[in-house]
Amino acid sequence: MHLKETQLRSEVRYDGPVFTVTSDIAELEDGTSALRDVVHHNGGVCVIPITENNEIYVVKQFRYPFQTVTVEIPAGKINKGENHYDCGKRELLEETGCTCEEYSYLGCLYPTPAYDTEIIHIYMARGLSRGNQNLDSDEFLDVEKIPLESAVDMVMNGEILDSKTQIAILKAARILGI
Repeated sequence: MHLKETQLRSEVRYDGPVFTVTSDIAELEDGTSALRDVVHHNGGVCVIPITENNEIYVVKQFRYPFQTVTVEIPAGKINKGENHYDCGKRELLEETGCTCEEYSYLGCLYPTPAYDTEIIHIYMARGLSRGNQNLDSDEFLDVEKIPLESAVDMVMNGEILDSKTQIAILKAARILGI
């Protein structure tokens, strides 16, 4: 079959708390085989919280793999057995202290489809009420509010490098006509 690969063998190389890595042998469409390393991930959710004045809440946090502080929208991984809707609401509250009246699904994305099974679901939150953060014990971040229009400029100027944040900002701006 054209554009199809069939798994022949799979061996777990790493099984950790966030993801599992397998080394697979796949049969290609021409009958040959190839090695495919795959990161298996439960998936995640990101939420773009938008105020009545078209400002968004972003979080700044240190990202260890890149040794830098990034600008992102609230997000997190889906726990086993948790649905993405509930995960998004939980992450929004934990990271920003916000709850919302309107919660709209904007679709999903594959952040790294060449080797990772992660799917990130995107939500837009409106009608915000702000309370207290409830960060995880290993989570340190700052919350800032910026105009959505400025966030679009930051994406286009390369100031926001996180892919899920870029996509959510651009989708929300398009939906809202900004």
